[in-house]
Amino acid sequence: MSATGPSGGSPMSRAALPDHDDHRHVRGLVVRETQAGRLKWVLGLTAAFMVAEVVGGVVAGSLALLADAGHMLTDVGALGLSLFAMRMAQRPANAEKTYGYVRLEILAALVNGAALVAITGLIVHEAWARLQAPTHVRGGVMLVIAVVGMVVNTVGALLLHGHAHGNLNLRGAYLHVLGDLLGSVGAIVAGLVILLTGWTPADPIVSLVIALLILHSAWKLVREATEVLLEAAPAHMDVGDVVEELRSIRGLDQVHDVHVWTLTSGFVALSGHGVIDSPTEHMRVLDEIQARMRARGIGHVTFQLELRPLYHLPPRHPGP
Repeated sequence: MSATGPSGGSPMSRAALPDHDDHRHVRGLVVRETQAGRLKWVLGLTAAFMVAEVVGGVVAGSLALLADAGHMLTDVGALGLSLFAMRMAQRPANAEKTYGYVRLEILAALVNGAALVAITGLIVHEAWARLQAPTHVRGGVMLVIAVVGMVVNTVGALLLHGHAHGNLNLRGAYLHVLGDLLGSVGAIVAGLVILLTGWTPADPIVSLVIALLILHSAWKLVREATEVLLEAAPAHMDVGDVVEELRSIRGLDQVHDVHVWTLTSGFVALSGHGVIDSPTEHMRVLDEIQARMRARGIGHVTFQLELRPLYHLPPRHPGP
């Protein structure tokens, strides 16, 4: 954070206030490595099960299993995209990309969310077609493959669950795995119904229910990723409250041009302007701004302080 004069020339004083200290930086790198390692495991498990589904589909002559293997192929692509974006986001900033590549994770989340919406549409279309013209389903083979899938996807979901809430990119990957897990559970239910009763419409009906559950989460992911890309204020943060807190700082007046946005998951930024009466207040006011904003979860703060006499502004009026 710094304060500059009206012409944008030499700063009248400057406070070097780091956005993150060394401890937080190292901790962030450790968390990223843990997340990437778990994502690799999930990617490997998903790819292995996809191959097993192809083999099972060919052996059983099951179009349903081969179709689900195609769905798993899109999940492998989605998980690979998430891992690629996570690795790219760790690359350092440079003169051309001053924030680095951190927003690639948000783009990956948007792509994954959109892919989930598209997959949901395909599931609904296929389910409707099967309701109109029921096909023969081998319930036993379907049940065995579904149980294996449930185990694999449960492990994948558990690996990502603890990291999916604070990172949109990982949430997109997690939702793909969760969709597969729900699909496996649904296939088990449908397989049991088919084995016990022979009623094949159970398969498309369960698929429709699962598709609606996936659509709800996917649409939320797309909406949140779009909000970040539009640089909207974080949903959990009231900008009006932030401005009022800035105005309550002793010695800080005429707070204006305040912007709050999310650069990427967990990285909230703020910029703004204000007026002080004396250059001797500069460091104290900046320190207090930094401390209060960090307490609100805003880690990157850029605030310009203008000296009242230079701008010929009216004196500050005491108020409540």
